[in-house]
Amino acid sequence: MKNKKALLIIDMQKGSFTEETPRFDTDGVIKRINQLADVFRKIGLPVIYIQHDGTGTGAFEKNTWEWELLESLEITTSDIFINKYANDVFYNSKLQSKLQSLDVTDLLVTGCATDFCVESTIQSALTKDYHITVVSDGHTTGERPHLSAEKVITHYNWVWQNMIPTNGSITVNSFENIIQDLELVSY
Repeated sequence: MKNKKALLIIDMQKGSFTEETPRFDTDGVIKRINQLADVFRKIGLPVIYIQHDGTGTGAFEKNTWEWELLESLEITTSDIFINKYANDVFYNSKLQSKLQSLDVTDLLVTGCATDFCVESTIQSALTKDYHITVVSDGHTTGERPHLSAEKVITHYNWVWQNMIPTNGSITVNSFENIIQDLELVSY
């Protein structure tokens, strides 16, 4: 494998998935994230979970129920956990230094919420010259006043496919295509 990849799983925390904040295709997204994480681990690539730490803000306070990751995620002791403090995962976090220490150049991005944390992180990663693959059916969000969650996801997949890259790159690909490519690498 030419470039070292990492699977980035953003904000799949209990506080983002409540009855008041339903997300589009939650079960499907979690299933795809779990399968991707399993393949990454099998081929020796890092799986990184990002959790919003809202300590002092009254929301997503560290070590509270809403801060915890969803129980349906299949997490192992080899996985890496990074706290974030803004929509952009890179802002004031240890993500950049962790990726550099692991020699990661490529990010496979999944998570919640498409139009906030996922979008902000992708924009930031692009300016840092990472090679980004967005899992087109591996991120989710909620209904918005003017747009359904499904339309928000479709819109951002289109935006990311049409961005002007920096020295890095950005592609949007389906779970099925990505998993096939990863399974080829693992043989």
